[in-house]
Amino acid sequence: MKVKMWLVALLLISVTQMHAEDSALQAVLSQNGLQKASELGTSWLQNHIGRTTLPEVRGKVDIGIGSVEYVLHDMSIQSCVLPVPSVAFSKGTGVSLQVSGISISVRGLWNLHFGIINDDGWFELDVYAISLNTVLQLGSEEEHVSISTVVCSADVGSVHVNFHGGASFIYQPFVDMFSNRIRNEIRAKICPAFQQGIGGLESHLAAMPVAVKMGSYVYMNVSLTESPLIKSTGLELNVKGEFYSITSPSEPPFFPKYFEVPWREDYMVSLGASEFCVNSAAYAFLSAGVLQILITDDMIPKASPIHLNTSQFGILIPQLPKKYPNMPMQVQLYASETPLFSFNKTVINVHLLASAKAFAIGPDSAAIPLFRLDVESSISAKAYTDKQLLKGVLEMKNFTMTLGSTEIGDFPIGPIEGMMKFAVTTLVLPKVNALLKDGIMVPFVTGYNISNSVMTIENGFVAIAADISVP
Repeated sequence: MKVKMWLVALLLISVTQMHAEDSALQAVLSQNGLQKASELGTSWLQNHIGRTTLPEVRGKVDIGIGSVEYVLHDMSIQSCVLPVPSVAFSKGTGVSLQVSGISISVRGLWNLHFGIINDDGWFELDVYAISLNTVLQLGSEEEHVSISTVVCSADVGSVHVNFHGGASFIYQPFVDMFSNRIRNEIRAKICPAFQQGIGGLESHLAAMPVAVKMGSYVYMNVSLTESPLIKSTGLELNVKGEFYSITSPSEPPFFPKYFEVPWREDYMVSLGASEFCVNSAAYAFLSAGVLQILITDDMIPKASPIHLNTSQFGILIPQLPKKYPNMPMQVQLYASETPLFSFNKTVINVHLLASAKAFAIGPDSAAIPLFRLDVESSISAKAYTDKQLLKGVLEMKNFTMTLGSTEIGDFPIGPIEGMMKFAVTTLVLPKVNALLKDGIMVPFVTGYNISNSVMTIENGFVAIAADISVP
């Protein structure tokens, strides 16, 4: 149970990311990270072990003049000294774990039956100097992480049992005589109990879904693309990391490429995401119909020189108010193709193709199509991390507009293009850059904070190395 919780903590730190086909997400847990996971798991177990209720124990003891049948029940752990284990990666295998000096104090009730005599009371059981040495093998089975016990040995220093109540003063000398037997029985049960816990963890991992919802519109495939890579300095997990639309899942028209996240042994965790991961998310959101917005006049700032009204648009499109005078307008803005991200050594580039359909709203609230404008734009971003914040700056690299279709006749789009470019460069980007200057919280595993983070943008992927802590 103890080791189970330590391993759960370890896997939770790195399981939201987990090489192939080619993986799109990679995570590296260093020796420092493994030790930190062990410390966190030990602390958690130390705080929760007092709530543990132990199963009853039944048996017989031959005292020379007959056998005493006993039942120990309603047992609970009163205290536990739980040293932080020594953990290390076992190259090519998994994780070795050694812990010594565990002491446990248990309190419970006893019932005895000897001939016609029935007796009961309460007892205290103290177990000292428990040690456990084990090696766990990590692998993959049906795209899940698998875990099994390769080696396990345990020892118990000493055991003291004190009976109270009833005629315990009669039984206590016999209990003392058999304390070494009790010690051997406890020692014999440690590894089977540990292996049972590992088996439970294995079943839990096997049952974990490979499709994880990431909000209301998309999910991500977190299946392993290969077995964990284990070196003496760390553990690498490689995950498919592809996003899909929940309503209309389909493969994107591009493919993952091999990348390798740098192993940063001076940081606890390193995470890497490829262009494919990000672009598959954009494709999934596009397939889900999310990348669009209906713009109405009440969304336009009051200080704007032009509002969504056909008469006001006469300044830009003279024939519009002649055909549809003084009518409110709406604009449906949407991505016409998948926005594509590329990572190019310190710079993130985004290429976006979008369209804007304009409508006049008639007296009967019917939407009358007017024209469609097609936009091609590209933005570059420089980003970095500061503690747990993502900061950076965006820059417009290109913005071009063409008239895609029209129901009101051709018109020059230069003035509209100039107005939109002005709005983006003087209103939209400054607001976004102000937000990025203050920083956006970096998403991470729930319940953990990151510190000492460093973000690097490489060719084809972005990586973050960081230390972890509990709030």
